[in-house]
Amino acid sequence: MPSPSASYLRVYEPMTAFSRERRSHWRRYIDAGRAVDLAQGPTAQRAAVLSALGAGWTRLPDLADDAYVVTDPAFAADDGPLVCPWDLRVRVALAALTAREGVPAVLADAFVPAVLAGQARAVIDEWRLATEAADDAQPQPHEQEATWGVPLRWFVFFDVAERELSVTPGARMLRYRTRMAQARRRAHRAVAVLRKAVGDAPITEAVEEAARWLESFHPRALVELDYGGIVDLLTDEELTADDSPALAATGLTGLGRADADAATQSYEALVTRWRAVQLRERIN
Repeated sequence: MPSPSASYLRVYEPMTAFSRERRSHWRRYIDAGRAVDLAQGPTAQRAAVLSALGAGWTRLPDLADDAYVVTDPAFAADDGPLVCPWDLRVRVALAALTAREGVPAVLADAFVPAVLAGQARAVIDEWRLATEAADDAQPQPHEQEATWGVPLRWFVFFDVAERELSVTPGARMLRYRTRMAQARRRAHRAVAVLRKAVGDAPITEAVEEAARWLESFHPRALVELDYGGIVDLLTDEELTADDSPALAATGLTGLGRADADAATQSYEALVTRWRAVQLRERIN
């Protein structure tokens, strides 16, 4: 199965962010060498979900309790590795309910049968109760996925200097990693600039929603933007030249200084770059 043409925004939390039971689980998981490689994870997730749901899409079975793990000393916490749980069952449940929103009942039932929707609500309720018991009042999945591109609001969290790049055949990848404190500062600055410059525009609401998502996690977490299968849609030259976070930052700086020309130029360059990628979905 080929890697999905998708990008990913992930949060890796330190062990202290989890309940005692979950900490024990993840320590056993890591010690057993079960952590999934980033390059293999998206394909493994997709295969697991498609296999578990079954052809009829009438059940929401248990899914593997897997995770990505970061042990790099540059990011790992004092109490050990950082963990990004897949939260697959919860993500499938959320996706099932989202797919029914704003759709006539006949169509909703055709895509997501009512019995599956009921199971999805039960899964989410159970998950929220469990995470709230672990002092997490606003539980969120640790991973977001976007197909055929990268949402522009994600670039706000990162600096171009935080890029990790490989164009080696068979190991091509591009990702950005930053500490939660940095990501939150950048997000809050972006929201302040956008609210002052353009008010309650869709872009302001989108960045504000992303900033709230970050607030759901431990302050010593790691935030990662992984281009995932999107790297297969870009040439080595395009990957090497990628400076999308810098374009986002320059645009915000222009807005903050009331320099409309600089802001527009950066925004248009960013939109043009990623629209070219998104249009490949129609060609596929």
